[in-house]
Amino acid sequence: MRTIKKEELTVKIFETRQELGRQAASEVAAAIRSLLQIKPEISLVFASAPSQNEFLASLGQEAIDWGRITAFNMDEYVGIDPAAPQSFGAFLKRSLYDRVPLKQVHLFDSQAADPQQECLRYGTLLEAAKPDICIYGIGENGHLAFNDPPVADFADPKIVKLVELDAICRQQQVNDGCFAALDEVPKQAFTLTIPVLMRIPQLFGMVPGETKIAAIDKTINGPVTTACPASILRTHPHAVLYLDEISAQKIH
Repeated sequence: MRTIKKEELTVKIFETRQELGRQAASEVAAAIRSLLQIKPEISLVFASAPSQNEFLASLGQEAIDWGRITAFNMDEYVGIDPAAPQSFGAFLKRSLYDRVPLKQVHLFDSQAADPQQECLRYGTLLEAAKPDICIYGIGENGHLAFNDPPVADFADPKIVKLVELDAICRQQQVNDGCFAALDEVPKQAFTLTIPVLMRIPQLFGMVPGETKIAAIDKTINGPVTTACPASILRTHPHAVLYLDEISAQKIH
């Protein structure tokens, strides 16, 4: 493992994604245990993507007092059947929520009759919980959550919003093997906004793999701009980005 610093962002690079997942889980678990020593309960926000698989598998094996933890999802497709395997709620249930005894899990109502009202409902829950830790990924287009470059706003006044997913983002879902074809990928999603993510005190992101090389290049080497929303991570005082040697190959 090697570590570099890019402005405020700590970047840790591992030889394999398996090592990345194990070490990230160990460090996130340590952060959780430290918080639970000083707080009766905490809240976590989780990303949903195959990039999180190794991390989530390892995190579920850590010695953590899950009964004092509430979980939130970072985003979700609008209209998707909550039982569909591509649903982010279903993904996190399989990967973690059904494997550990969490105090509470807050999922988006993906089929809410009024999606705007669902944004308000979920945003109210988030504001009350004041999440302590965010587990994030970075998209092939540099998105954080579903804040794609066309809709990302570093000064967004909203907590949760509806967004139209851009073509690169939707194609990523096909590339990840989540959908068989582009026309199967939903076009709208709920997402936490970037200011909400950046207000969370500790951020831990797992971004391995060849498909993320260009996004990591822009995140680390480019300007801080909504053209690559993840570049804003370089301004967060307690953010860590975990990469493998493949995704990190353009870091210099």
